[in-house]
Amino acid sequence: MAAVQEQVESHYRSDVVEGVRRNGGIISVGDVTVRLAKQFGFCYGVERAIDLAYAARKVFQDRRLFIVGEIIHNPEVNEQISSLGIKNLTGQNKQADISELQPDDVVILPAFGTELSILQQIKDRGCQIVDTTCGDVMSVWKRVRKYASESVTSIIHGKAEHEETKATSSRALGDGKGHYLVVLTLAVGVANQTTMLRGETEEVQRRVRQAIVDRDSVEEAAKNFRFFDTICGATQERQDALRELLNVPMDLLLVVGGYNSSNTSHLAEMGEEKLPTYFVLNASRLVSATEIKHYDSHEKREVVSHFWLPPGPVVVGITAGASCPNNLIEETLIRLFELRGISRARLETAA
Repeated sequence: MAAVQEQVESHYRSDVVEGVRRNGGIISVGDVTVRLAKQFGFCYGVERAIDLAYAARKVFQDRRLFIVGEIIHNPEVNEQISSLGIKNLTGQNKQADISELQPDDVVILPAFGTELSILQQIKDRGCQIVDTTCGDVMSVWKRVRKYASESVTSIIHGKAEHEETKATSSRALGDGKGHYLVVLTLAVGVANQTTMLRGETEEVQRRVRQAIVDRDSVEEAAKNFRFFDTICGATQERQDALRELLNVPMDLLLVVGGYNSSNTSHLAEMGEEKLPTYFVLNASRLVSATEIKHYDSHEKREVVSHFWLPPGPVVVGITAGASCPNNLIEETLIRLFELRGISRARLETAA
């Protein structure tokens, strides 16, 4: 596994980012200052999923490898996984079909997990399964299964089309006793996608609980309402770190990561409430000092903004979601300084 981790690090590590971190998360060169959030980038669950995918390629060198969808929500990482010869079985980038699988094939389950119906199809084909599902996601599954065993309806707070939410919903049915989303029983339990905003989760909990109180009384609500906090620690750490960073005077914020990453999009939402925020896929989106391509969560597409980088002394905050590797953060950092005439060599010396 050490050899695998070394290979992964060679693809995703950043000496510049690590240098800035050791410097207290601040780097100033010329009239540009960048502040990094204390927590950003790959979480343990993402690192583990990527390590397992690389390890699977190393262990099963003579067998066909497949993956159910994207391993995480970052296009560069998914392209790297594809370059290992691992073919996608579902989604927009589908390269093969489950019906084509043979017993000696190896199938990787992504960090989000997968729906029970898909998992059963793979098992029926007799394939070797490499499960990279995040432990925090499995905790949510355990909770909704418990709700189902007690005939409690699960209310799932999450994005309906997100892979994790689909996987959780499939497990909320239990052995036929459970229900989800539509309230069919008196008792309800709330579970959430692990990458949602804590504030939203708490508000969902409060509103549902109040509805049960209004219907049943405070005493009965204690029996008829269940809630278990399933926001993952890494998601919370990144939100807390950004909240702390936003208390420092800055001119703008760059959020780096895949546009379909739930936890990254929530970081962008947090930034937008405080200052000009640009959610960028990678360094290439910083076109020039007067033009930037970034994702607009309201229009649900990438847009172009002009005159985004103020002239003169500027302080820029940078953060990234749990699925963004450090090398992409480094490239964005370097590109930002290049736009103000500061070379990579000068930046590396300062870091």
